[in-house]
Amino acid sequence: MIEAAAAPSANEIMKNVPGTKISPRAKRTIAASQTHRQLSGLSKSNAAPPPRNVTNLPPGPGTRRRGRPARAAVRGDPSATATMVVMSVVPARLRPLLDPASPVQELAARLVDAGHECYLVGGSVRDALLDIPHEDVDLATDARPDVVEELVRGWADHVWLQGQRFGTVGCERAGVRMEITTFRAEVYRPESRKPEVAYADDVETDLSRRDFTVNAMALRLPEPLLVDPFEGAADLAARRLRTPLAPEVSFLDDPLRMMRAARFVAAFGLEPEPDLVAAVERLHGRLEIVSAERIRDELSKLLLVPDPSAGLWFLSSTGLSDEFLPELNALRLEQDPVHQHKDVLAHTIAVVRNTRPELRVRLAALLHDIGKPKTRSVGPGGVSFHHHEVVGARMAEERLRALKFPNDLVEDVTELVFLHLRIHTYAMGWTDRAVRRYVRDAGGLLDDLNHLQRSDCTTRNPKRARALARRMDELEQRIEELRAQEELDRIRPPLDGRQVMAFLGIEPGPQVGEALDHLLEARLDEGPMEEDEAYRRLAAWARERGIGTPPPGTPARPGPVARRGRGTPPPPAG
Repeated sequence: MIEAAAAPSANEIMKNVPGTKISPRAKRTIAASQTHRQLSGLSKSNAAPPPRNVTNLPPGPGTRRRGRPARAAVRGDPSATATMVVMSVVPARLRPLLDPASPVQELAARLVDAGHECYLVGGSVRDALLDIPHEDVDLATDARPDVVEELVRGWADHVWLQGQRFGTVGCERAGVRMEITTFRAEVYRPESRKPEVAYADDVETDLSRRDFTVNAMALRLPEPLLVDPFEGAADLAARRLRTPLAPEVSFLDDPLRMMRAARFVAAFGLEPEPDLVAAVERLHGRLEIVSAERIRDELSKLLLVPDPSAGLWFLSSTGLSDEFLPELNALRLEQDPVHQHKDVLAHTIAVVRNTRPELRVRLAALLHDIGKPKTRSVGPGGVSFHHHEVVGARMAEERLRALKFPNDLVEDVTELVFLHLRIHTYAMGWTDRAVRRYVRDAGGLLDDLNHLQRSDCTTRNPKRARALARRMDELEQRIEELRAQEELDRIRPPLDGRQVMAFLGIEPGPQVGEALDHLLEARLDEGPMEEDEAYRRLAAWARERGIGTPPPGTPARPGPVARRGRGTPPPPAG
C-alpha cells in the first residue's frame, strides 16, 4: 500500500538531494508553481566523471516540451541547467541499499566490473527524496537481459525470468529482491495490448520514456550520482505532475499511465499540469488496448491509497473512468436528496474516503450505489431509489467480473452491496430474531458490513448522523450480548443431515434440505434449541407433508439423543 506523503517544502525536498543548493530564484519559482525552474549552485566534487556527458535528448516527437529551454550540453557548464548531482550525503532511506556490503551495491559492482552501467531508478529514488518507505528495488542497466542473467546466476539465491522478454531479470540475495531492466525505449502499437520493446544504450533515453518526471530520476551506482534530466526533484518540491516528454507521447507509449496519473494525484498530492489533463481527455479511448487485468490492478492500487478521492475525481472529470467503469459518471446525473450532496457521485467518493484502505470494503463503497440511476423514481415524497441495492449488486458483480477480479472477492463485494441498506430498517425495531438473521446473512462479512454502513453516513445533518451512529452502536452491542449467550457466529440447524435422514428414514435429496431449512428458521426465531425439541419439530413438519414419518406411537425422539455427540444419528424407531 502506498503511504500518503506529507507536503514538504522546497527546502525539505532539496535537503534529500545532497550536494545541491536551491537558488533564491528557484525558491520563488517553485512557490509560485511556475513552469520554468532551475536548480543551481551544485557543489563541486572530485568524484569520477559520469559514464557519458550529459547531452540534450535527440530531436524527435515530444522532445521539446512547451517551449522549455534546451538542456545542458556539457556537465560542468556553469550557465546550464545541471542534471547530474554527486551525492556527498546519502538520504536515510537509501543508506541500507547503498552500504558497500549490501546486495544492491554488490550487484552494481558486478555490472560495472563487466563494463556496464547500473542505476537505481523509479520509486526507490522518488520515495527516498520524500522520505517515505519503498520496498521495491528497481535497477536499470545498459547490459542486455542475457548478460544480466549470466551475471546473477550463481551469485543470487534465486533468479526469475518471467519478464525477460520485456528486458527484466529478477533476483534475490540475502532477502533483498531486485529487478534489473535493460534501458528501454518502448512504445505500443496502436492495435496491440503488449509493448513493443526496444532497448536503449543510455540512461537519459530510458528516463525520457518513463511515465512522470518524479519517476524519471536515477541514482548511478556504486558511486552515488543523481541523474535528473527532467527536474523531477523540483517537481516533487512543487507538487507538480507532468511527463518527461509531451504527455501525448507518454500516454501513447502506455495508455495505462493515464490511470497511474490518478493514483499519483491521490497518493502524493500532486497537481497535474493542464496539458496532461487535456491529453487524458483526448486520449482516454486508447485505454481499450490495455488488458482488463492491468486496469484492475491499477484501480486496486488507487483504492488502497489512504485517501483516493482526488484520484477518483480525476478519473471521472477526464472521462477516463468511462472506459472501464462507466457506472461512475452515471452517478453524476442523479441528485442525492438523502445525503444532501450535489449528486450521488460526490456521496460515493465521500464514502470511499470514509472506509478503511482495504480492497474489499473500498470496492463495495465505490459500487454500493451504482444501482441508483436505474431505479430512480419521482413521487409525492420526491426522488427515491427503491431496491437499488438489489439492482446494484447485480451490476457490481457484472462489472467486477469484466475487470477480472477473483471470484471470492466478487462474491464478497456483491454481498456487501446487496446488504448495505439493511441497517435502515433497524429504527423500525428489530427483535432478537432479526438480529440473528442479520448476523447469519452477513456471515464472515459482518465487520465489513458494519463498517460500510457507518461509512455510508455522509450527511451534513448532525442530528441524522448522530441517530445513525446510535443505531449502529446499539446493534453492535446487541450482537455482542447475543454472542455471549449463544453461538451467534455459528448459527445452524439443531440437527444435521444424517440425523434427519436416519430419523425420517429417507435418502439424500431435496427433502433433507427442506427439513434443515425448517429447523434453521426455528433456530433463528427462538434461539438455541435442545435436540428433544428439534426432533419434535421435525416430526411435526414431516407429518404435515407426509414425508417418511415414523409409525404411529413412535416417540418423537427415540433413544437418549441428548447424551450423544452432535451429528450422531438416533437409533431406528421401533
